[in-house]
Amino acid sequence: MPSSRPNKTLAELQRWRRTRSRRRWYKRSFRLQVMLLVGLLLAGMLLAQGTYLNHRKAEIISTQMGERALAVAKTVASMPELIDAFDDENPASVIQPLAERVRRETGARYVVVGNNQSVRYSHPVPERIGLTMVGGDNARALENGESYVSEATGTLGSAMRGKTPVRDEAGNIIGIVSVGFMLDRVAMDIARYNSLGWTLVALMIVLGFAGAYWLSQHLKRVILGLEPYEIARLAMEKEAILQSIHEGILAVNREGQITLVNQQARWFLGLADEHILLGQPIREVVPNSRLQEVLKYGQQEFDQQMWLGDHPVVVNRVPIIHEGEIEGAVATFRSRREIVDLSQALTQASRDVDMLRAQAHEFSNKLYTISGLLQLERIDEALTLIHQETKRAQAQMSFLMRHVADTVLSGTLMGKLTRARELGVTLEIDEQSSLGCPLTPTGQEVMMSVVGNLLDNACYAALHGPNDPPRVRLFFTDLGEQLLIEVEDNGPGVIPDHVESIFSEGFSTKTGQHQGLGLALVARLCRQHGGTVTLEDSELGGACFIAVLDRSLCADVDASSSVIS
Repeated sequence: MPSSRPNKTLAELQRWRRTRSRRRWYKRSFRLQVMLLVGLLLAGMLLAQGTYLNHRKAEIISTQMGERALAVAKTVASMPELIDAFDDENPASVIQPLAERVRRETGARYVVVGNNQSVRYSHPVPERIGLTMVGGDNARALENGESYVSEATGTLGSAMRGKTPVRDEAGNIIGIVSVGFMLDRVAMDIARYNSLGWTLVALMIVLGFAGAYWLSQHLKRVILGLEPYEIARLAMEKEAILQSIHEGILAVNREGQITLVNQQARWFLGLADEHILLGQPIREVVPNSRLQEVLKYGQQEFDQQMWLGDHPVVVNRVPIIHEGEIEGAVATFRSRREIVDLSQALTQASRDVDMLRAQAHEFSNKLYTISGLLQLERIDEALTLIHQETKRAQAQMSFLMRHVADTVLSGTLMGKLTRARELGVTLEIDEQSSLGCPLTPTGQEVMMSVVGNLLDNACYAALHGPNDPPRVRLFFTDLGEQLLIEVEDNGPGVIPDHVESIFSEGFSTKTGQHQGLGLALVARLCRQHGGTVTLEDSELGGACFIAVLDRSLCADVDASSSVIS
């Protein structure tokens, strides 16, 4: 007994969930909603129209039956033999056969003729001849001489009556003619005519639901089988994705009008409001987008370089093709500067790894040498080698600690000294060099990039130059209002034809991929931070690069520029 209640509760919960699920399905089924909406709307319109038309038809049929009864009554009232019969001693003997003949020929339920006292001279039931007419609606004909249609209940039942007075040659009212069609027959005639109309209405409703079902199926296929709430969710997700990705996206329709532009693209174009761009011709907003050519020829273009305002970008352009027709085009673009920065960072990381590997190799060789000397019991030579290496390292470290206040830049220079020694390049730091103030985080990044790229290029030039041994000299100072860095080498120098383009992105005299980035990055960093980079002839016989940066990169611009003691 105790276990039956939980089982019953679980079953009820399951039934409730199934019912809720079905209810939710009915609410969310787009196909069913469209079919019911269109079908019920069409059915409501047809029913309303059918009701109105059938009602009008019933009124018309009733009117026609009344007018028919009145016409028959007028015809009978104007018959000369009927008028003459009123003067006979027994008018019924003439009028009854005449009225019955007319009744049979016209299909009326009765044709009753009475005198001006409403006494019958004819009736379908002969026994009622001579009796007073029933219904109480003869006054208008007998007293006013009117011809009219009325509904009243007589001895034969409710009928639609046409009544008209009978006049003699002098125009005096001598009697009345009443022609009646029973209302039940009128109703039967109306029902017979209306049945066809209601049948057609029912058929149209069935056809309407069938058309609504087909329409819902077609719409379902057009929207790829998705429900409205799914489309709404996908639209919101698409909008969130488009606005959050780091690449700019620009889409146009087949007429070349902008249909989509995300936040990053607006930033590239320098526009804040998306609605300004939507619907605008692409040739007016971005004249060099080449999306018109993509729309015309349908050719895909990848990794193409162009400028959007002041931003160099790398663009991909693809057409939107549906069922073999070009419906539009999409362009995605990303900043080329970011690509350059990323490539530079990867290059720097690779160089750092190579430097660490070289240091490990150098110290490993020295350790093996010291180990061999100790095994040979050449202790004095081992100590001399240790003292020599320690003295050289301490001299470099002492110089950097005295002349460079920023530890990050000191570490960079120490690594470059080790790397140059491994490459066989003599890297000299001018004894007059000094940096008496620490750098800001931005200053550290800028100085590492500028000094690192200039030294790497100088070492490469010295190694591939005609002079031996390869030499590189570095000088830096923060005296005055700016930071000054000079790097010169004894390499082959820069030929005059390359002087104008050596700082351009992509230009390089080196072979291999990802070249032509270092000097362009140095030039851009110098421009961004209030300085320049220039090229001169070196006293060593090669090239001398002079980079100037604003002193605001120092953490304390008012600090004394004296050398740290």
